[in-house]
Amino acid sequence: MEVATIKPFLRLAGLEPLVLRPLTNFVNVGERTNVTGSKKFARLIRENKYEEALSVARQQVENGAQILDVNMDDALLDGEKAMQTFLNLLQAEPDIARIPIMIDSSKFSIIEAGLKCVQGKCIVNSISMKEGEEKFIEQAIICRSYGAAVIVMAFDESGQADTLRKKVDISERAYKILTERVGYDPQDIIFDPNIFAIATGIEEHNNYAVDFIEAIKEIKQKMPLTRISGGVSNMSFSFRGNEPVREAMHSVFLYYAINAGMDMGIVNAGQLVVYDQIEPQLKQLCEDVILNRNPEATDKLLAFAETVKAKDKEEVKNEAWREGSVEERLKYALVNGITEYIDADTEEARQKYPKPLEVIEGPLMAGMNVVGDLFGSGKMFLPQVVKSARVMKKSVAVLTPYIEQEKEDRRLAHLAAGTVGTEAAGAARILLATVKGDVHDIGKNIVGVVLGCNGYDIIDLGVMVPADKILETAKREKVAVIGLSGLITPSLDEMVHVAREMKRQDFQVPLLIGGATTSRMHTAVKIAPEFSQGVVHVLDASRSVTVVGSLLSPEQKPEFLNSIRTEYQKLKEDFANKKSAKQYLSFGQAQQNKVKINWSAFRPVAPKFTGTKTFDGYDLAEIVPFIDWGPFFIAWELHGKFPQILQDAVVGVEATKLYNDARALLAQIVREKWLKARGVIGFWPANSDGKDTIIVKAQPAAAGQGADGNGEVRLESLRQQIKKAANQPNMSLSDFIAPAETGLRDHLGAFVATVEGIEPHLKRFEAAHDDYNKIMLQALADRLAEAFTELLHKKVRLEYWGYAGEEHLSNEELIREEYLGIRPAPGYPACPDHTEKRKLFNLLDASKHTGVTLTESLAMYPASTVSGWYFAHPESKYFGVGKIEKDQVKDYAARKAMPLEEVEKWLRPVLEYDV
Repeated sequence: MEVATIKPFLRLAGLEPLVLRPLTNFVNVGERTNVTGSKKFARLIRENKYEEALSVARQQVENGAQILDVNMDDALLDGEKAMQTFLNLLQAEPDIARIPIMIDSSKFSIIEAGLKCVQGKCIVNSISMKEGEEKFIEQAIICRSYGAAVIVMAFDESGQADTLRKKVDISERAYKILTERVGYDPQDIIFDPNIFAIATGIEEHNNYAVDFIEAIKEIKQKMPLTRISGGVSNMSFSFRGNEPVREAMHSVFLYYAINAGMDMGIVNAGQLVVYDQIEPQLKQLCEDVILNRNPEATDKLLAFAETVKAKDKEEVKNEAWREGSVEERLKYALVNGITEYIDADTEEARQKYPKPLEVIEGPLMAGMNVVGDLFGSGKMFLPQVVKSARVMKKSVAVLTPYIEQEKEDRRLAHLAAGTVGTEAAGAARILLATVKGDVHDIGKNIVGVVLGCNGYDIIDLGVMVPADKILETAKREKVAVIGLSGLITPSLDEMVHVAREMKRQDFQVPLLIGGATTSRMHTAVKIAPEFSQGVVHVLDASRSVTVVGSLLSPEQKPEFLNSIRTEYQKLKEDFANKKSAKQYLSFGQAQQNKVKINWSAFRPVAPKFTGTKTFDGYDLAEIVPFIDWGPFFIAWELHGKFPQILQDAVVGVEATKLYNDARALLAQIVREKWLKARGVIGFWPANSDGKDTIIVKAQPAAAGQGADGNGEVRLESLRQQIKKAANQPNMSLSDFIAPAETGLRDHLGAFVATVEGIEPHLKRFEAAHDDYNKIMLQALADRLAEAFTELLHKKVRLEYWGYAGEEHLSNEELIREEYLGIRPAPGYPACPDHTEKRKLFNLLDASKHTGVTLTESLAMYPASTVSGWYFAHPESKYFGVGKIEKDQVKDYAARKAMPLEEVEKWLRPVLEYDV
């Protein structure tokens, strides 16, 4: 008797089996029962209309879905409960439950909840090695114990696989773990090698579809029993809203991917156009983009897309939320950042409530409480919160005239009756200010928006605010908390000064410290000892709400401040102990251990000119490609490498929305010339004295204040003093300029690059209560200034100085500073003394050429300004001076002819000793 053998096919089941054999056609996974992909489904689930939601699933089955993807990842949902409720109801519907279920979530707890509810054999979407092998194995064991097949994302500890090699290598590593250590059958493993968006305008994205298709072939060759899946709609994300183009792209992509071996995909089964029926020109353009056959393919498809945008199928807005009560509508608008109907809804609420203030205290604050809770629990991100604040401010603006009129009516009534009326205290007031001499306020603005969203009354004094104004305003307005912000190092001393003044004037309110240059350590060591009523360093906006809540709670405040004092005291002690443990060289020894450069083998390249060259109104369109987007997302507290952050499992959706909003505003800025780029560069003969001084030989008229009678300007450098390992030099910037004794004629360059004209646009956004675009504009202006700096440096290397010869660097390589030469900035790690900036400005006559001015703390205004020196030597590199000893500080003060106490004030952050 012949024994039948069971072939190693992927076998799935709902009420009916689904066996994927070698000749099985492509399997459609229905995507509309996914709250992140279908607004209708998401609304029905949020409103607990599960019976109606089942009709969405039924429609997917009727349209040809062979597997049903179910996803409940929504910030407003209890995902586990929603998954269990929906799947339990679904199992009672034979016409739907007959096909297998794909349990889809980025949270494994939701996946596990779903595994407990399904019959047959389902698919888990997905697990990955992003949290390491141990977590991966743990989750795989659970999936296998329920008999589920698994989709494995090409994602490991270093991030999502975005190249062919990474896709294959990560898949191969996961395969070995699953088959050899977990016991999975190869046929129950489905790989998702990541379908990323193409035609985004970013060159690195152009080959994403090709890499996916090639990865399919290689994975199938190496692991033939496994299957391949993917979220097809990700690929066309750049064209969302243009369904005809997206559908054509999906069909073209699937045509090539299926031929390569793709087995299944998450697609809208009812919206796939037949490949042969795609309009020929559109098909050709889609193929050019998907197969990366033409460098102009993206632009051509974008142009064509405009001609077919919603010819037949315009996307219909989901307005179902408009059917709720006015309270529900206000909450929805706040949580989702929708301003379109806020004026009308606010007016309706005003008519409904006895007093306009009750609208704020009732439905508006109820909505903002939801926003605050979601942000605090990590289910909303900063850009969404800022959009919510925009809605809140617009609503309050509608109510404010009525509230003021009521106050005036009460005042007149008391006046007529001869009585005295007092207004009840409102929300706790928080004063925020960027300290004297500092002009940077993006971070402060964000903190103000977030705290405002949580019900606090924010008094923002702006930038360059002296201590007396901060404290006078705090007394007059009876504030509950004072918050100080600063970016440049002199701001740290100003914060210490404010703390001392608060102590002297017997303030009883706590002090918050924040800003890029601040730190928990500096706050503990320098600021907290000056004021005993509570000093707290706040790392970012997301922490501010918890800190302020603890400080203003009578129950929590004592314990919170005690824990902060204990923590800061330990930091202070650790700092003192740490200092004594480090070894430093004497200044003389450090100078002897300078960078060893073979000057006899070096021939300096002379710039094409000496003196200065100005740029007035440089074309912004030329600057934009040089933008480094990484710091832009950091400003919005979205952390991750660009462009990978756009595909991030947690923040990717919001990061993409933010990026698209930024690109749209950037396009408007460029098109309408909102901002103006101005710059000046200069080159001069220069030599070092062989130690730590660079002598710049400028024309007497151009050298400005600080030059001697011959037009020479002496730039003073600081040198690393910490004891280094053998053969490691103690670097100083002067090491990279040829010493005069060599007889070589070397040069030094300098630059100032700025983007001006932001103020009227900021005021317009403020008047429109639009914090989102206000902060967006500030962040983009900063990015444009940095990009302008990058562009100028490239032109210096290749054209104006020309020392680099041939250079073919991508923007990513420029961001990684892989170019020849450096451009260190005064006040930053290689030259931490801000006072040298005055010499830079004098040499360039920068204020005349660019309009940039220096504050008393030597911050540059406009805030979106960058300045620095150009060094051309091929061995020059970026470094940090680190801590320095008093012997060097004394020598430095003598060289600069400045009082020691003044030098110590400017160098305080790098001093190894207490002043």
